[in-house]
Amino acid sequence: MYYDFFGFREPPFSIAPDPRYLYLSERHKEALAHLMYGVQGQGGFIVITGEVGTGKTTVSRCFISNAPDYVDIALVLNPKLSARELLSSICDELGIVHPVGLSIKILIDLINKDLLAAYGAGRHKVLIIDEAQNLSAEVLEQLRLLTNLETAEKKLLQIVLLGQPELQEMLSRPSLRQLSQRITARYHLDAIHRRELPAYLRYRLSVAGQGAELFTPAAIRRLYRLSGGVPRLINLISDRALLGAYSADEHKVTGGHIRRAGGEVFGSASSEKLWPVMRYATLAVALSIVVVLALTVPDRDESSLRADIELPNTSGAVEREDAGQKDAPGASEDDAAEGQKSAATTTSVPAQPEPAWDITRDAMSLDAAFETLFSRWGVNYLPETTTTACDHAESLELRCLYRRGNWRSLERIDRPVILDLEELPGDDRFVTLVSLDGDRATIATASGEERLPIATIKRYWLGQYRLLWRVPPFLSATTQVVPKDRKALWLTARLMRLIELHAADGREREEIESMNLSDQLRWYQERKGLKVDGIAGPMTLIQMSGDLEEDRPRLFSGEGQG
Repeated sequence: MYYDFFGFREPPFSIAPDPRYLYLSERHKEALAHLMYGVQGQGGFIVITGEVGTGKTTVSRCFISNAPDYVDIALVLNPKLSARELLSSICDELGIVHPVGLSIKILIDLINKDLLAAYGAGRHKVLIIDEAQNLSAEVLEQLRLLTNLETAEKKLLQIVLLGQPELQEMLSRPSLRQLSQRITARYHLDAIHRRELPAYLRYRLSVAGQGAELFTPAAIRRLYRLSGGVPRLINLISDRALLGAYSADEHKVTGGHIRRAGGEVFGSASSEKLWPVMRYATLAVALSIVVVLALTVPDRDESSLRADIELPNTSGAVEREDAGQKDAPGASEDDAAEGQKSAATTTSVPAQPEPAWDITRDAMSLDAAFETLFSRWGVNYLPETTTTACDHAESLELRCLYRRGNWRSLERIDRPVILDLEELPGDDRFVTLVSLDGDRATIATASGEERLPIATIKRYWLGQYRLLWRVPPFLSATTQVVPKDRKALWLTARLMRLIELHAADGREREEIESMNLSDQLRWYQERKGLKVDGIAGPMTLIQMSGDLEEDRPRLFSGEGQG
């Protein structure tokens, strides 16, 4: 996906609770401190609450990774259990062997025996229950009874409850007052503060391997407005915004990318389920219709909220994506600062009918699409008698590459590709793009080749594509180990030819030739609009091959398709 484009080793905004990605805001530091302090106490309960997505689970994973050596931790992730089922799960987590169907008394006796043995060995047992707001009152009472297991000096079991704010309401019930009195530490985890968001983004990007500032100030402001500082929402919106920037071949995430990402993340959920800012945005759109009809000026607060998310266009008109944002009613200052890539007017024009295309008839399986793709390279691929397509490619000194981009990406690559189309019943959702000519494209389909307007194909294309490319000798499957100097010589020889082709004059040519190899690669990548990292990755090698007219099939007609 976008990872290579931005230079990430791994996805920076995954919502998995990876403790490496825990940014310790002031609130997260305090929550972690409560856990670390609590396990050194004399048992009882620790309660950590917070809204959905604020990082409770990630904090707990960080605690597990950094707990003292003498602490043994049992983790229960599904607390929607009966009292007996929960005790059985605790036995499983503590490594206590027990047959199925034991009574509650026998299970408690087994747990008590294990806790005493741990205490005698100088160990301390901690039970962490996530999503604890789902516990029933009966199960909570059973947990309280577990904390009765003790010696003359201390209680043998520490219990940590992680849950949403409803957990606090449950624990305040009179029927659970005995449990509430045994809580030794409580902490409510709030969302991160606005001023902490830039540091949060930088931290996650750096852990993923990218030290550059990818989010513009306007993008950060809009991201906070949409997410409310909730880490999970920040991650979801940021991930979609990076994908949007990648699809547009842009190396910066702008306010526009965040707005569109917000629309994708929140989707068409009902207003009751939307984050509060989104509910106000939806309401503002409805109010704006009344305002226009009344010929009055929209309220500033409503208009700024309306600009925070791109809502679906249901008018049937074609609109330019970035045109005229500065002067549009309700556009925010962020839009005025970033949104004007074009001075075109926003006057709507009637949508032009496009030629019908029977996609269900023409879409192929992936194997069939690869057959066509291999044929453009002058080789055969028979799925029923051959290994997988990519293994077959490696045997021919070719490689498969799966990427996401836009139509400009395909034009720049200038070689046949397999296009992933919108989801269809079954596995047939591919066609092979074999040539381009003006505003039309030729595609290989299940019913033969068709020449269609590019606009028609783009309606059904999801942005993913697959291609074949010829690997250089130092990446060949038959090459065991290539000395670094041999790789450098291969790259240098081609870069000398590329410098000759692209240098503006003799002075620039001499200057570039005096650079080291990495700087020469950066110069070439910047010249060709690639990610500038000084690394000869697949997209850089593919572009070099295209510039040097090396043997390969092409998309554009009249240029030696093979």
